[in-house]
Amino acid sequence: MESMNLFGLEPEPKTQKIRIRSIRAVFNNEVIRENAPAWVNTSCTSAENVFELFRDLAKEAKENFVALHLDAKNRIICYDTVSIGSLNASIVHPREVYKAALLSSAAAVIFIHNHPSGDTAPSREDIEITKRLKDAGELLGIRVLDHLIVGETGYYSFANDGIL
Repeated sequence: MESMNLFGLEPEPKTQKIRIRSIRAVFNNEVIRENAPAWVNTSCTSAENVFELFRDLAKEAKENFVALHLDAKNRIICYDTVSIGSLNASIVHPREVYKAALLSSAAAVIFIHNHPSGDTAPSREDIEITKRLKDAGELLGIRVLDHLIVGETGYYSFANDGIL
């Protein structure tokens, strides 16, 4: 509607919609392991327990880096596949790792990645990124409980080896 002023009719100002993207966590239920032993549950009490959940990563042809998000009582909230790389490498950056952990309100995380070669020995890069992720987690108030490397013959735990 137009309004009248001293200079005549004044057109009504045009309006526009303001659109901004909102962000929210969306969770999906997925099967990560079939035929798991009965003792495997959704609490993380040991490296062996986490390995049993994710042992099928050993079958992957590419390196996968997964972050398992835990609440204050070390119960699993969710997991995030942070990166799927190549045969022997996966690009992992703290920003990408903790983005989802912050959205899920994780109190702690456990990292799991596979070595398609089957060898579970950590590389120099594995050790460096683990330390970098631990430092970043401390800044954010998210504890890094462990980092597991899954291979054909079993797993390697940074926490069990005293690196974390």
